[in-house]
Amino acid sequence: MPRYVTPVLRQPSVASVALRSAPSEDAQAVSELLMGEDFWLLDASGGWAWGRCGHDGYVGYLPEDALAAPGPAPSHVVSAIAALVFAGPDIKSPVVASWPAGARIAGTIEGDFLATSAGYVHCRHVRPLDPPISDPVAIAEALRGVPYRWGGRSGDGIDCSGLVQLALAAAGIAAPRDSDQQRALGHAVEPGAPLERGDLVFFPGHVGMMADGERLVHANAYWMTVTIEPLATVAQRHPAHPRAVIAIRRL
Repeated sequence: MPRYVTPVLRQPSVASVALRSAPSEDAQAVSELLMGEDFWLLDASGGWAWGRCGHDGYVGYLPEDALAAPGPAPSHVVSAIAALVFAGPDIKSPVVASWPAGARIAGTIEGDFLATSAGYVHCRHVRPLDPPISDPVAIAEALRGVPYRWGGRSGDGIDCSGLVQLALAAAGIAAPRDSDQQRALGHAVEPGAPLERGDLVFFPGHVGMMADGERLVHANAYWMTVTIEPLATVAQRHPAHPRAVIAIRRL
């Protein structure tokens, strides 16, 4: 007989945690769950939790001890590659933690700092969740230099579709996790038409965002980092050249 389980809402108890394809530290990371994001727990066994991410429905396994009951609703998100958490509202006070880009936190502004339950974060490293930003490409550009990491979607390491998802989320646009799913976003740009900032360019197994009419910002395994380079160079380097670009979408 079918077995139905009532999902239990949880959130990470750590700054970030890999979502894995199987209940093992050796299993492939398929995504990443960040502080302040929801996880719907469906099953737990042997120290591993299985469920789905609240922001995109992605399913996988997390260590059970990396989850906790939901805390206060997040008010801010880390907008720098990393945000240092100070013991007090002073940059000379001890650093007690570091939170990656994309982590969502609850706090109140006290002078130059966001006061949280774990410590103080400088306001230059965070931004309010509301209102959304108007230029998602600015988020992708700010992550230039972040290491490429398969399954990553934070300032600790990020892959191509994770970069697009994180950037669009900052603009209030919900995007799927994988590049093939992201091809359903927006509308098609006709071949040969001038490209614009924010256009999504798709390759077989890869995606990036146009920084302008000629340059692409993308997390890539060639440079193993988030880079900005000419779209023509990226296309020429792809094994599928000259048919490397398979779709362009405009939001």
